[in-house]
Amino acid sequence: MPATMRAVEISAPGGPDVLTPCTRPVPVPRAGEILIKLAHAGVNRPDALQRAGSYAPPPGASDLPGLEGAGEVVALGAGVSHWQLGDLVTALLPGGGYAEYVATPAVHALPVPEGLTLAEAACLPETFFTVWSNVFMRGGLRAGERFLVHGGSSGIGTTAIQLASIFGARVFTTAGSDEKCTVCRELGAEVAINYREADFVEVLRAAGGADLILDMVGGDYIARNIRALADDGRMVHIAFLAGPKAEINFAQIMARRLTVTGSTLRPQSDAAKARIAAELREKVWPLIDAGRIRPVMDSAFSLEEAAKAHARIESAGHIGKIVLNI
Repeated sequence: MPATMRAVEISAPGGPDVLTPCTRPVPVPRAGEILIKLAHAGVNRPDALQRAGSYAPPPGASDLPGLEGAGEVVALGAGVSHWQLGDLVTALLPGGGYAEYVATPAVHALPVPEGLTLAEAACLPETFFTVWSNVFMRGGLRAGERFLVHGGSSGIGTTAIQLASIFGARVFTTAGSDEKCTVCRELGAEVAINYREADFVEVLRAAGGADLILDMVGGDYIARNIRALADDGRMVHIAFLAGPKAEINFAQIMARRLTVTGSTLRPQSDAAKARIAAELREKVWPLIDAGRIRPVMDSAFSLEEAAKAHARIESAGHIGKIVLNI
């Protein structure tokens, strides 16, 4: 095991150019952790928020960005028995993914699904943990319900469309171009709405209203989402790209028995993330093994090109996931 590793750090809060190649000590896995020699790491919007200074790592986590990756288990912390040296895993990370090696709780790792490359596997955890916990565990999506996910061509969106569709929901989504809408329909969306040309509120109300909405836009979408919900509908927030504040009519929430909730993944306890991992392994991983679900890949960059990867994700031109080749 080398003493040092290549990594990319945030030199100061700012734009993509503050991502700087560096050398760091190789982490030592603590009790209950595994050390992974990463082959690839996924790039996500929370990484960009951390880079900008608005999404601090939780106490004890690495200051390096990177919340998911895939590679080989090369060391075991005390008490770890369900992984062996040499196992290929994909894992949710507390941070530190923009590096050659990363330590993470063993219970947050999952086997690389059959038929997937390590690059594809590296792009599973952040989106699948987020979608499963918010759409199914928190949002309670059921077969036959009308489900609206905004940003259907994003990593979250492409994952949510596939999962909701395969579990029997009627999927509606928004996207910013006809090309992106076509991709969404190919993934299983019944209706893909180009938000530059049509009002998603009118479309959903004509269909009877959404039973569940997954929103990462916020801002003026919050009040519009409430209008788009069916009676007894639920709305789950996972991000606020247009801002976290809005003026809404709470009388509508009361009169129509609406539920408004949300969550962020990174600050949750290790035990909570372990529960999500266990449900994914039982209910979703067999579908990926069978080839019925797979991540949509946009582009790949070298570790040292992390700044270009961040520029790509912030351009809003990508479709699916962006990965770093370590």
